[in-house]
Amino acid sequence: MFNRPDKLHEECGVFGIYGHPEAARLTYLGLYALQHRGQESCGIVASDGVVLRSERAMGLVSDVFDAERLNRLPGASAIGHVRYSTAGEVSIREAQPFLVACQHGQVAVCHNGNFPFASEERRALERQGAIFSSTSDTEVVLHKLARSPAPSVVAAIPEVLRDMEGAFSMLFLTPEALIAIRDPRGFRPLALGRLGDAWVIASETCAFDLIDALYVRDIEPGEMIVIDEVGLRSSHPLPPRPHAFCIFEHVYFSRPDSIIFGRSVNESRHKMGKRLAIEHPAEADIVVPVPDSGVAAAIGYAAQSGLAYRHGLVRNHYVGRTFIEPQQSIRSFGVRIKLNPVRDLLKGRRVVLIDDSIVRGTTSKKIVRMVREAGAKEVHVRISCPPTISPCFYGVDTPNKSDLIAARMSVEEVRAFIEADSLGYLSLEGMLEACGFPREVSCVACWTGQYPTRITRAAETIHEREREPVGDLR
Repeated sequence: MFNRPDKLHEECGVFGIYGHPEAARLTYLGLYALQHRGQESCGIVASDGVVLRSERAMGLVSDVFDAERLNRLPGASAIGHVRYSTAGEVSIREAQPFLVACQHGQVAVCHNGNFPFASEERRALERQGAIFSSTSDTEVVLHKLARSPAPSVVAAIPEVLRDMEGAFSMLFLTPEALIAIRDPRGFRPLALGRLGDAWVIASETCAFDLIDALYVRDIEPGEMIVIDEVGLRSSHPLPPRPHAFCIFEHVYFSRPDSIIFGRSVNESRHKMGKRLAIEHPAEADIVVPVPDSGVAAAIGYAAQSGLAYRHGLVRNHYVGRTFIEPQQSIRSFGVRIKLNPVRDLLKGRRVVLIDDSIVRGTTSKKIVRMVREAGAKEVHVRISCPPTISPCFYGVDTPNKSDLIAARMSVEEVRAFIEADSLGYLSLEGMLEACGFPREVSCVACWTGQYPTRITRAAETIHEREREPVGDLR
């Protein structure tokens, strides 16, 4: 099976809409556009103004939601979620949005981000009698919300989140209102759009394009937006913190056609490639991207270097998560099922192979071998970000530090491991300049090990938390 790809993964994407008669169907389309942010499970909760109704399932958006299922979600407001499970048990219990009934009435929530100290909060709640049905840190928020003495959900949300440290771009839905809130550091993106008289909120602006909604602006760090029959109201109820925008959104996670943190992702990646060519030139014949992650940077590298840009690797776009391998093992089967070399482009040529990152290094080694076996004379690997040396505590599926190859090997040792003729990473300064973000407003912890929040031994990554079974979290 090939179900642990050598890539970092965003944990999820969120979408919400208020004031449209086909709210659930538009949420379905919005989630379809955000499918790259999570392919494990998806869900939609819709409100008809009186009752919230939920539909969740494992699988891709297009497979889960058909006309019959969407017909069970009437109403003019809805929120939706796509999720990437980080391994361990794959279960519907983890699928969002979560929907509960409590003293404040029905409330649904979906979350992009991570609370690194949720396990501490969870143990405290369990001692008070709380029962959890998933490993999700989002469930901690729901329990605290249900116990809040605040007079309403709208009042309880900032009260609960004010003291919780971590990353959150969250959507809440009640029968009457859609509420969006973003953590004060702004780790994960969240954008506001307009579709006629309806308001739309999404992790990425590409979700607006599919439904013809107009991008209005980003929801600001620390901002809470409440949309109900009165209209849209904005407030900043959370204490301000230094901003820490996740730069990996521009390096890899987001779709290139999105505007993230107010800047074009495609433009950032193109500039990263150009800067990479300046920092790490190569005597070569062609520039080849690892599809699809390396395409924009490779175009930039080729433009700056004057080398020919060629699609020397072809990607199979119809790949699922699990494959039945033939009994007699095929070498590098997992990579070959996803990528295939174009031999007449590679044979006898010196190749610059562009990708966005190297995580464990195992897939990079297989791709380099594949290109060389297709006849390439030399393979020079160029990476459009710095070496990844530290795990993420803010909503990205990062393996343990010991599994990150750059955390335990020098650049030369990584080069030797992946069997490349040369290896060059983009510098931190070059990456930030290409993205247009100053260091002081950026989260670059995965490349530096310097975290924007306190991180102690008690902190948990998503990767660690979801390897512990429900009911045995102590």
